[in-house]
Amino acid sequence: MLARRYEAETFSAVAAIAGEEAFCDRRGALFFPDHGLLAVSDLHLEKGSAYARRGVFLPPYDTAETLTKLESVVADFDPRIVVSLGDSFHDRVGSSHMPSIFRDRLEKMMRGRDWLWVTGNHDPDAPENLSGTSVTEVALGALTFRHEPTAGQFAGEIAGHLHPGARIVRQGKSVRRPCFASDGLRMIMPAFGALTGSLNVLDRAYSGLFDWRSFRAHVLGTERVYALNRSVLFPG
Repeated sequence: MLARRYEAETFSAVAAIAGEEAFCDRRGALFFPDHGLLAVSDLHLEKGSAYARRGVFLPPYDTAETLTKLESVVADFDPRIVVSLGDSFHDRVGSSHMPSIFRDRLEKMMRGRDWLWVTGNHDPDAPENLSGTSVTEVALGALTFRHEPTAGQFAGEIAGHLHPGARIVRQGKSVRRPCFASDGLRMIMPAFGALTGSLNVLDRAYSGLFDWRSFRAHVLGTERVYALNRSVLFPG
């Protein structure tokens, strides 16, 4: 009953990771109802401003767009715990350069919740002047949340970093979309940020991480999540 409600209300797909029920949301968030925990990964906030400081000027709307999407999933799932799974900011100084209007929006979302900032390779330090707790990883029941996936099989691991994406071809047309990548033991989450790309799950960077016999790519569609087997995926 709970599964059907979340699927209907948020256009999510149900997945099981090391025996824990989770909902893969079409916006790129992962919700564990038994723990009241919402996970997002690779927000890359202030990426546009980081590039601007290096003389590369991109449209400066990425942080606003990412926060709007984050506000929507927090409102829909109303979690007790939020885990931001590393690379929350695009570089070490991203949080200190964030305009106060965006800082205020984050603080409003964090109010009344346990908010955990997992350190990543882009943001190895705690965010400056923001609430929440900075950690290297989070262990909860059968689950371990960390930024980079551990080499080999690791039951219960929820990671980010690789920005997984899936490519399918139908009637001569190719579509590539971000996805959750899982074999039922571990999950690698898609990048949540507005200004992020994806790496095909068939790339050698994923070698040894999954049992491909039970692999599913939970692909983010416009209106829903599609669970696809390895056999229908294409490289590139």
